[in-house]
Amino acid sequence: MGMEHPVQSNTIVDVLEKILDKGVVVAGDITVGIADVELLTIKIRLIVASVDKAKEIGMDWWENDPYLSSKAADNNTKALEEENKKLQERLESLEKKLDTNRLNTAETTN
Repeated sequence: MGMEHPVQSNTIVDVLEKILDKGVVVAGDITVGIADVELLTIKIRLIVASVDKAKEIGMDWWENDPYLSSKAADNNTKALEEENKKLQERLESLEKKLDTNRLNTAETTN
């Protein structure tokens, strides 16, 4: 009489579902050096998770990346337009001050 052991089989779908539900982090560092002098370090961080899990842990960079989200691109464009407007106003103000300085200097030398 042989002993029977319960067999637990996981299909790839089960494994993938568990990984996406819980998330997996793979981390590693690669260091290149000569004679104990570190020349280059590459830090690799890989997170595999569902979008919901990623948002839950605070990773939502794709929503703010203008290359990946049209909403982010619109926000980025508005911010750039506002910054451009402020810089133009500042430039005009500085040019006026410069012109005033030139006029005052010309009057004092005459």
